[in-house]
Amino acid sequence: MIDKSSPIPMYYQLESHIKNQINAGIILPGDSIPSEREFAENYGISRMTVRQAINSLVNEGLLYRKKGSGTFVSEKKIEQPLQGLTSFTEDMKKRGLNPTSKLIHFEIIPANSFIANELKINEYAPVYEIKRIRLADGEPMALETNYLSANMVKGLTEEVVNASIYAYIEEKLNLRIAHADQLIESIKASVEDEKLLKIEKGHPMLYIQRNTYLQDGTPLELVKSVYRGDRYKFHIKMNRNHQ
Repeated sequence: MIDKSSPIPMYYQLESHIKNQINAGIILPGDSIPSEREFAENYGISRMTVRQAINSLVNEGLLYRKKGSGTFVSEKKIEQPLQGLTSFTEDMKKRGLNPTSKLIHFEIIPANSFIANELKINEYAPVYEIKRIRLADGEPMALETNYLSANMVKGLTEEVVNASIYAYIEEKLNLRIAHADQLIESIKASVEDEKLLKIEKGHPMLYIQRNTYLQDGTPLELVKSVYRGDRYKFHIKMNRNHQ
């Protein structure tokens, strides 16, 4: 498997071998891989070379380490295209996953200056604040906080929130959702993220702020979300703009 006469670095050969085994389903998510010592002895290479290959795969998100237990194959990341506007529920169903939510917080609060500016409403106007853990097949994927004007989105209930807010807005209130702007940043997990999403301290997260608008340009929703960096990735297709 390791060709020492090849110009391809040995760490990269080992990295490719492990990656091929993952892609072929020979080693599955949750499976442990051999230790650095075992790899080194089996393939006649140094532990430093093995460590370099494994570190690369950990950084890529294909492997993860458990202190005192070893190195394991990560769950496959869910890829979300950045074209098109869908809800979490719609997105998970398209992938054959069962979307559920665990409601943490639901109440009407007065809008602070930031929320009021984003929703283009008066400061202290009533807004729904909805915090949910979003799950796919029972696994926590994201922590999401939504803000919507209570004067616009009337009659919102916990039952609606636990189903699909977008479906309620479009089908019951006859409001047409048109587009959204998203800001994506890389952050480390907060203490709250760690507790609610059952992740380790300092876990990499994707922070997303989304501002959603109706067809007439009226701001509908402000969403602040943190997604698990080990389970989520985003894909965008870009066309060259010929002038």
